[in-house]
Amino acid sequence: MKKIFLSILILVISTESFAERTDSIPANPADVSTSDAIIKAVYDVISGPAGEKRNWDRMRTLFMPNARMMPTGKTQTGEGAIRTYSVEDYINGLGPILEANGFFETEIGRKTEQYGNILHAFSSYESRKTKADEKPFIRGINSFQLWNDGQRWWVLSILWESESKENPIPEKYIDKKPKATSIDQ
Repeated sequence: MKKIFLSILILVISTESFAERTDSIPANPADVSTSDAIIKAVYDVISGPAGEKRNWDRMRTLFMPNARMMPTGKTQTGEGAIRTYSVEDYINGLGPILEANGFFETEIGRKTEQYGNILHAFSSYESRKTKADEKPFIRGINSFQLWNDGQRWWVLSILWESESKENPIPEKYIDKKPKATSIDQ
């Protein structure tokens, strides 16, 4: 009996948690109507010149409440490492750095795969501190996991890795025009 009660309690709690989205801040329909739009909105909201506040409320509307943002890389000893941020952790921890130094991240290629209402996008990027910078200071790949609830797209997670000499971005992920998927909703 205790197992049944515990199972029901977990189901109720998880259902309530699932229902808690960022509905208190309505998303701009243009940002979430297609997978292409939501990816572009993420790049847009994190980018801007030094001294410019970002629209973090807009950022919040793009992500599910329990979404994760996870940079990967290597430690000084060469071991693999990953950090896991909630959207709020990202905004509070990295937001001030982006705003203080200037940051422009642009997509330089995308490959997507979709099954039903889930979509994965490998989105290659390059980052500059100003739009006028001739060369990017970093490049890499963002791995977006998106979900469509029948009304709009949501970002579930972004996992990214920066390019290195040992791990350059493969050519197949560069200079491809982003394409909306055939069944974007």
